[in-house]
This record gives sequence, structure tokens and C-alpha cells, in this order.
Amino acid sequence: MDMKRHSKHIPQWKKDEVEHLKNKITSYPVVGIVSMRDIPAKQLQAIRRSLRGVAELKMSRNTFIDRTLDNFEDNMIQLKDYVSTQTAVIFTKKNPFALYKMLEASKSPAPIKGGNIAPSNIIVEKGPTSFPPGPIVGDLQNAGIPAAIESGKVVIRETKTVAKEGDTVSNKLATMLSRLEIYPLTIGLDMKAAYENELIFKPEDLAIDEQEYADNLLQAAQFAFNLSVNTAYPTKTTIESILINAASQSRNLAINCEIIMPETMGTLLTKAYSQMLSLSDKVMGKDVDNTAEVAEKPTVSESAKPQAEEKQEEENQEEAAA
Repeated sequence: MDMKRHSKHIPQWKKDEVEHLKNKITSYPVVGIVSMRDIPAKQLQAIRRSLRGVAELKMSRNTFIDRTLDNFEDNMIQLKDYVSTQTAVIFTKKNPFALYKMLEASKSPAPIKGGNIAPSNIIVEKGPTSFPPGPIVGDLQNAGIPAAIESGKVVIRETKTVAKEGDTVSNKLATMLSRLEIYPLTIGLDMKAAYENELIFKPEDLAIDEQEYADNLLQAAQFAFNLSVNTAYPTKTTIESILINAASQSRNLAINCEIIMPETMGTLLTKAYSQMLSLSDKVMGKDVDNTAEVAEKPTVSESAKPQAEEKQEEENQEEAAA
């Protein structure tokens, strides 16, 4: 009874706001929760212009967003976990990955204020500045920036990390960084979570390296192609390579087995001719060796001839003595 009495006292404009959010959620396939923390009005207007025709940004009270999400029973209600200070809802027909990329592209560098936390290491590079000699040198040095005057110009004497990630930036340093046109902050809508097809996507899910992703897909496709060809698994993409391999292997088998057919005749004749020449060279080489051995060895008739002549001379001498 109390709940009914309480509901009667809810202003109509609040009910209309919740109903409007509900209609927006049901009208778009992708809904995101984004943080608008510390975004100046000028940058917010520029972001709205960049999203025009692609996504719709709706700012509302956190209580209205929570009440709207309570009307949904699937994973959509999990978006409540990402509603915090300075939150808005974004609606689009793009997929969550395209939405995240679009929001990141809409961000712009911004100067840091005194008292802010350094989002990363803030480095001042060595080199000349646009400042003329004057009190600016002392101001830079007081801020921890090594400045000096060289050849009539104010220069930064060495590269220095003036604030580490997580450090609180002082007012003096913030002022000097702005004058040096060093903008450590990045201003824009931060995606907290996105919903599509009953799935919740976090920023770490959406921040992908597109080139690395494309390279991985190309490598996977090449591995799949090689696997299909090596296992002779026919597909529309690999059937030609598989048939070429099969034809080549079949021809090699026929040649090794000396199977005569039109495709192998030329190769077999060439192979036979080569073997014939090799055999001929071996045979001719053996004959030449044998001939040389015979030529070097004395014949029987030549060696026996001097012995016959000596015997005949001895016989003649014996006859003369008699």
C-alpha cells in the first residue's frame, strides 16, 4: 500500500524520462554506458557533432538510468554495475567494436590542471622553446624543468620526466606545461561497458589491434590451407593444389617404377639414355686399362728370342772345335 502511495507522488516528468530511456534502449541493438567526467562543454559539443548520424548520446541522472535498466530481465541489467558519476547512455546501430573505436577517435589532448593526477609519465623533451629570454627561465626551473638561455633563446637543457604516472601535478608545473603546449590529458567519452545480443563487452574486450587481428586471421587461413592440402582434404579453395600434388606424385611413382605411358615416355627415355652413357663410359674405361697392362708386359716370343740365339751360337762353336 505504501509503495502505491509513493508511486503516485512520482512527478510525471520523471516517469517520462524513464520511459524515454526505455524506448531508446529497445530501439537500438547496441547500448553503451560512457563516462563524461571532466569533459569541458566545448569538447562535449565537438564530440556530439562527431557522433551525429552514427550514435545518439543521452545524459540523464544515474537514478533514472538504473530504474530504466530494472525493466529488462536479460544481461542488460548488468549495465547498472558501470553507472557512476557523470554517466551517460549511448545508443547506436554500429557494433560495439566500431562504437569503441569511434569514441576513441573522438578524443583530443587537453592540458592538465594543478592538483590532477598524472595519467602517465609526463616528459619534457630537450630542445629550444619559443620563449624570449626573461623571467620565464626562473618559472620553468621552479617547476622542475631544466631551462637555460643559449644563443639568446630559452632552451630545455635535457630531457626530463617532470611527473611520474600517479603523481599529483603542482600548479606551477601545470602552468608551465600549458605554456610549453604539452597536454598530458586525453579528453573524451570513456566506454565503461556495451551491450549487444545479451552480451556485455568491457573496454579491454573492445580495444583490439586491428592489424594484429588481420595478421592472425591471415596466418590461420594459411595454416588451414596447408593442413587441408597435406591431408588431402578437398575444399573449394584447396582442391586445385591437391590435384596438382596428386598428379605430381603419380607421375613420380610411374617414373620410378618405369611404367611406360605418354606422360612418362620422355623422362624414361632421357633416364635410359643417361644410364646407357654412364655404362658405356665405365666399359670403355675398363678396356683402356686392360690395353695398357698388355702393352707394358713383354710377349713370350720377344723374351725367348735372345735365349734361342745364344743356344745356336754355342752349338756352332762345338761343331767348329770337333
